[in-house]
Amino acid sequence: MDPHDQFCHTPDCSDRGQSGLGNIGIHSRKEQRYCCSTCGRTFAATTGTPFYRLRTATDVGTVVLTLLCHGCPLQAIVAAFGFDERTVAQWQARAGEHCQEVPRHLVEQGQVELGQVQADELWVKLVGKRLWMAMALAVPSRLWLGGVISPRRDRALSTESVQKVRACGGNLAILVCVDGLASYVTAFLRVFRHKVATGHRGRPRLVVEPGLLIGQVIKHYARRCAVKVVHRVVRGTATAIAKVLRATGGTVINTAYIERLNATFRSALAPLARRGRAIAHTEAVLTAGMYHLVGCAYNFCWYHDSLRLAAPQSTPRKWQERTPAMAAGLTNHRWTLHELLLLKVPLPPWVAPKR
Repeated sequence: MDPHDQFCHTPDCSDRGQSGLGNIGIHSRKEQRYCCSTCGRTFAATTGTPFYRLRTATDVGTVVLTLLCHGCPLQAIVAAFGFDERTVAQWQARAGEHCQEVPRHLVEQGQVELGQVQADELWVKLVGKRLWMAMALAVPSRLWLGGVISPRRDRALSTESVQKVRACGGNLAILVCVDGLASYVTAFLRVFRHKVATGHRGRPRLVVEPGLLIGQVIKHYARRCAVKVVHRVVRGTATAIAKVLRATGGTVINTAYIERLNATFRSALAPLARRGRAIAHTEAVLTAGMYHLVGCAYNFCWYHDSLRLAAPQSTPRKWQERTPAMAAGLTNHRWTLHELLLLKVPLPPWVAPKR
């Protein structure tokens, strides 16, 4: 037990979420509990993780969640381990809630060099209805920037997805490649705006980011087969878009990277498989699976073959493998799923109430 890396989880504590202050000590090694000298409260070593108050061993829970990460249906895990189906579903929900905070803490801090972003959506079949899942991807690092689930494929879905892209990006002068859905263009033009102070009273002007480039891939279908593909420049010039494409590893306007990510989601998350029998019943199950089972594991735990670099000659290996988070500069090593689940996201700093 190392109290130096711990922080207080009590919402009323003035030192909550801050490590390295010397206020955390060991309360009981047998019970794995720490104590905070500021507020006098004690907390368990697993507080703030999906393993908090879990009666099953953490290694077993990690194995179960790893199987869910790689597309194993929940019913197969129940048959193999003998757990109750509600127990496994609860573990999945807790892991999903935990992994929703990880991108907000590490990715959505406005420090990712986006370069080129591709956005797309895919439909998901639930019991009795259909939902839409919109996602975005940073092409240079293959980093998944987040996703949004909605029952309708409309402007609200596109706007919420684009807001996640803006929260991640450090520089908003990027190239955006989308499909023929017109709401994406409107969402990027509205979200990627800055306030310009005029010195007068009233609402300041909102100006679109000058370096924002938008390209569209419009596909025409006949009998469910693509018969024509149109590459359209919506904002910017063809020369400027071609320059960014060459810098980020492309030649023409396309959405191939985000469509490949959609295929990864469908193969790794059982309810997303087409014509499968492991259909999700609620939207919460899909949200937990999107963030934990695929999203965070894809960013932090899975190597990406297109991101590998030539290893130094002094090492016996030929390639140096990297994850999307390593390519984006968020981490310096590949995380294990156990390490991801044990990550404690600090609470926002305590603010004294106004008198």
